[in-house]
This record gives sequence, C-alpha cells and structure tokens, in this order.
Amino acid sequence: MTLELTLQGADVLLPEGRLVPGAELSLAEGAIVADRAGRAVDLSGYLVLPGIIDLHGDGFERHLAPRRGAMKQMDEGVIAAEAELAANGITTAVLAQFHSWEGGLRAPDYADQVFAAITAVRDRVVTDILPQLRFETHMLDDYAGLPQRIAAAGVGYVVFNDHLPHDRLAVGKKPPRLVGQALKAGRNPEVHWQMLQDMHARSDEVPAALDAICAELGTMGVRLGSHDDQNAAMRTEWRDRGVRISEFPETLEAAEAARAGGDHIILGSPNVVRGGSHKGNVSAVELIAMGLCDAIASDYHYPSPRRAALMLARSGLLDLAGAWDLVSKGPAEVLGRDDRGELAPGKRADVVILEKDSQRVAATLSGGRVSYMSGDIAARFLG
Repeated sequence: MTLELTLQGADVLLPEGRLVPGAELSLAEGAIVADRAGRAVDLSGYLVLPGIIDLHGDGFERHLAPRRGAMKQMDEGVIAAEAELAANGITTAVLAQFHSWEGGLRAPDYADQVFAAITAVRDRVVTDILPQLRFETHMLDDYAGLPQRIAAAGVGYVVFNDHLPHDRLAVGKKPPRLVGQALKAGRNPEVHWQMLQDMHARSDEVPAALDAICAELGTMGVRLGSHDDQNAAMRTEWRDRGVRISEFPETLEAAEAARAGGDHIILGSPNVVRGGSHKGNVSAVELIAMGLCDAIASDYHYPSPRRAALMLARSGLLDLAGAWDLVSKGPAEVLGRDDRGELAPGKRADVVILEKDSQRVAATLSGGRVSYMSGDIAARFLG
C-alpha cells in the first residue's frame, strides 16, 4: 500500500539544490504531488532526501550464499538483501551478477538462478531491484547464446569485464591462488590452468566478437558499460562499440577520456570513504574534485553511498545538493530513468529520511511504500 501523507518540519532537499528547512513534501499514489495530501507527519529534526539509486553493487552475494550450499531458497536471499538495501536508504538497486569463467557464485548457471530469483520476488519487495550482467569478455563460446539469455532474464544493463591475468599467462606463469580459485569453481587445478591458457590464446578473436555482440545488444536497447578502464585508448574502443558507461576507471587518463567523449562515469563509494582505492588505482575523491564523476555506487558495501555523499558535503568539496546528486539524480540519468532521482512533483516517491544529528537512516520509502523504518520516527508515522 502506498502512503498518502504530507511530511512537515524537516529539512528537505528540493530540486535545483535547495535545502529548505521546514518544507512540506506530499506523497500520494506512489508519487510526489504538488498539493497537500493525506495526514500531516511532523518530521522536525530530520533530513528528507531523494532515495539512493545504486548503479552497481555485489554486496547481495553474502545474502544469497552465506556459506557454500547453505542457502537453497535463493529468493529468500534476495529478500534478505533488500532489507539491507532499504536500511541504507537505497530505493533503486542494480544487482551486479557475474557471468564468468571463475565459476562458483560467478558461474553462468548461477547467474541464471540469481536473475530467476530477482524475477520471482519482484512483487514481494518494495525496493526497485534491477539485474545487471557482468560478462567476461574472453568467454568466446558463450557469445552466441548471450542475447537470448539476457532477454530471457529481463536484463537491461550489461557490463564487460576482463579478469584474466594476461601478464602472467603471456609468460606461462600460473597466477597466485590458482588452486584455491579452481577448487572454489569445482575444477581440477590443472584443468582450470589450461582453461585460462586457452582463453588467453584466443585474445585476438575478442575484439571482433565484442563489436558484434555490442551492436546486437544495442539494437535490443540494453545499456552497456565497461569495467575498470585503464587508459584513453581502452575507453575509446568501448565508446566506438556503443559502450557509453565507464564503471570505476582505474586512471585519470581513462576518466578524462570518458568525460571528453561524453560518456557516463561511475565511481565506487568505498573508494571515497576509504580516501583511496584498495587496489592502488586513482582516488575517487580526486576525480570527483575534477568533475569526473556522474554517480557513485556501492560496489561491495551498501552503507557507503550515503556515507560517501555525506563525507563529500562535510569536507566542503561539494555542497550537500551536489554530493547527494551523485547518489540520486546522477545515477537516475545514467540509467535513463527520468521518473526518479529528485523530490519533484510527478516523480516517484523515493525518499530517504535521515536523523539530522546522527545522519543515520531512520526510514526509506520506495515508490511511496515503506521499505525500512526504525526507532522513534515510527511513532510519528503511526500517529
């Protein structure tokens, strides 16, 4: 059931960067409306902000498979993941699932199960959950069936990865942790090693295969992104294929090339919170300071988008409106969803309510429905 309410007394982040103390925000039929609606709720002492749109997160994996073989009902795992999403103010979540030679939780068959579970629970969750496929570029034998697989799963967003250790493979050296990786995938280590070598040996076939699959997915209306762009040349190659989203560029050069070409740039919010990349890549804070960011995503940690935006505002690098745009309006534009991302009449009633002093999440509404509520604020809503 959607709420019909008028929120009063809070500091509300309205469009055009206006943080208005004591503003009114009315909700009806799942949307923000211009006129007062329903019962008034006093939210003095709170901040009311647009719901967080998370463009890329794989933190759901621990809910779907907390231990090997422990979770047999995958739909219950998606529901558990939604609870964490909502508790962190996320109202639209892109679940990034691998289709990878790495096997295990990243295997193609496992991806099919994840997407089936997302579909199965769609009517039982409040958060808008969207599937993303992360496809390993050197899985050449899987290209032929990929469009059909994507269509059947209702996937509208595909990102291309290449996690093969090419430097080591080129000189015949086994990568570290090969045995553990093989066993995790359920393979004999020697079979796994040969598979890596075989994929690397076919690297010359990959560019043409990518040209063809990107063209086909583009005609299907699938949104396309590349992961971990390393330099300008790599970003240009992807753009030429119609891949216009750069996820987590690893260098300043790659990010500048994305901006120069008009591509969207997504950075990781844990990088912002940590003050740098855990892999030694370019700092997300530095890229944001240079205007080389359209959105920040959770990556592997769902609390980080909220924390990152608030840290950017506290630091003075951006004002609150500019910082919050990176987790709301900016991601909505990347997704092409003009029905959300800001608290304007006609938009979805996607709202996160923070305690003003502690800035913890007190409540989350997605499409005008409560997905999370905790503490004293419940009494105000219940009247």
